[in-house]
Amino acid sequence: MYNQLISKDIKLAVVGLGYVGLPLALEFARHFSVIGYDIKEKNLTMLRNAVDPSGELKADSFKNRDILYTSKLSDLETANFFIVAVPTPIDRYNKPDLHPLLSATTAVAKVLHKGDYVIYESTVYPGCTTEECVPILEKLSGLKYMEDFKVGYSPERINPGDAEHSLQNTIKIVSACDDASLDEVAKIYETVVAAGVHRAPDIRVAEAAKIIENTQRDVNIALMNELSIIFNRLGINTYDVIKAAGTKWNFVQYTPGLVGGHCIGVDPYYMVHKAAELKYHPQMIASGRFVNDSMGGYIAKQTVKKLLANDMPMEKARVLIMGITYKENVSDIRNSKVADIVAELLSYRVLVDVVDPNAEPQAVQEEYNITLAPAPTPKYHAVIIAVPHREYLTLTEADLQKLLVPNGLVVDIRGLFRTKITHLQYWSL
Repeated sequence: MYNQLISKDIKLAVVGLGYVGLPLALEFARHFSVIGYDIKEKNLTMLRNAVDPSGELKADSFKNRDILYTSKLSDLETANFFIVAVPTPIDRYNKPDLHPLLSATTAVAKVLHKGDYVIYESTVYPGCTTEECVPILEKLSGLKYMEDFKVGYSPERINPGDAEHSLQNTIKIVSACDDASLDEVAKIYETVVAAGVHRAPDIRVAEAAKIIENTQRDVNIALMNELSIIFNRLGINTYDVIKAAGTKWNFVQYTPGLVGGHCIGVDPYYMVHKAAELKYHPQMIASGRFVNDSMGGYIAKQTVKKLLANDMPMEKARVLIMGITYKENVSDIRNSKVADIVAELLSYRVLVDVVDPNAEPQAVQEEYNITLAPAPTPKYHAVIIAVPHREYLTLTEADLQKLLVPNGLVVDIRGLFRTKITHLQYWSL
């Protein structure tokens, strides 16, 4: 398979050209003939004009690439090595939503040939690839798994907004259904991953590894969020405690904060789902999810309590929220927990303005029914610095004073300004 790809006798297809699939497709297109398949025509038009819809990649990333962008199944039929990199979100009940994954699998199954490979990068629970995807591939293609086609799993490790940990310099986990196909899959990924690959002993191990990478972070952040609630009641600053504890060599400096996005705030629910199938209740994972999902409401309530302490009627209170993306310096708003802060404040009849230099206003409106303000309109009774975009890091207390009424409140979720604020009211996690 590798030799045929490198000689361009056959083609490699990447199904799903989002923040995971696009950089992967472009890197492979340096070496192989690639088909980039996606169902969003608007995005495909942008890609043909060397524009990344996610805003992560520069125009240079598209130069000198052997790649066809398409939504036509007939184009996909010319490929023999398929990589599926579509989203795997959760539904409103926090259950895994496999519709994008199974839809992509259906598309691949319709064009699958004998001898083809299908590799999944989408985050799933252990067993999903062979239990949910393989049966579809077999049924629709009429081919037999392992005998007629091979399957593997290589979890994505793309971190939006992080130029340091790129696809090329981050070790890639690879797995496959047998040793021979694992050798081929490893060799193909080694073509684009300079850091090398780790060969997992089987597909379920690779699936589980992806899940626990983010579940571990989720649980640790939940611990710090819970501690911040306790420290708030004690009247001490959490970040001061972390700084002090961090002087010990083996203290890991996780910090409290909002946990949204498409990985940490989602992946643990896939493990919870699988555990429930096994009739086991994962108490620590579920508790961590509860704590982290509650933090938006908690921050809003603390803001309201401090405004009430100043005898501020809620229906007259004005609050500015700075940032709505799920993390700093990206445009991605998926599963933003800042929206929870907005919703909670509105329930108290507080007047809320939201600004963000990176978020796309139409996307925010469609996803959360929140209208982004083009700019702050002082004076506010509180400013919540929700996302530490680089544009906000240079703010001074004088800048914040211009936005606030006298003795206004600064809510600094990440504790970035705790040494800068001396005259205004201040609170952080």
